[in-house]
Amino acid sequence: MTEQQEQTADDAMMTRIGQAVMLHHGGDREEAQGRFLGLWGEIGEEGDPLHRCTLAHYMADTQADPSDELAWDLRALSAADELTDERLSEHHNSLAVRGFYPSLHLNLAADYVKLGRPEAARSHLRRARGAVGALEDDGYGRGIKDAIARLEGQVGEGSEVE
Repeated sequence: MTEQQEQTADDAMMTRIGQAVMLHHGGDREEAQGRFLGLWGEIGEEGDPLHRCTLAHYMADTQADPSDELAWDLRALSAADELTDERLSEHHNSLAVRGFYPSLHLNLAADYVKLGRPEAARSHLRRARGAVGALEDDGYGRGIKDAIARLEGQVGEGSEVE
């Protein structure tokens, strides 16, 4: 019974994060950001890595300041490093942690481009490119691969993996 209650609570947090994401996608960045901050206060720095990774990943997108965006994307990466496939399978059985890394590193590369740090951007692009084998050959996977290629083109010489 306790395990079932914990799973319900986990699902409830993911639902609440998803609701804030929908607000942001609907154009209400400030409201989404406020909700994310409230949820972050509930989850905390030591909370469930899935919740921290998901929330930080989306919170980064609500930031106007590239330095703040970078800080949230780094939190998402840190949480992913603590996440296990076992924990992910409790949420959805088709997910694997390794599938998170192409997007997480792509986001970090984009942050570093915005901050005028091309070498750091290239480093994360190499990591993103190196992790794309974890992606399915579907719309999402192709979209991430295309975004990596576009950013590699923007960063210029030396961005692609040898």
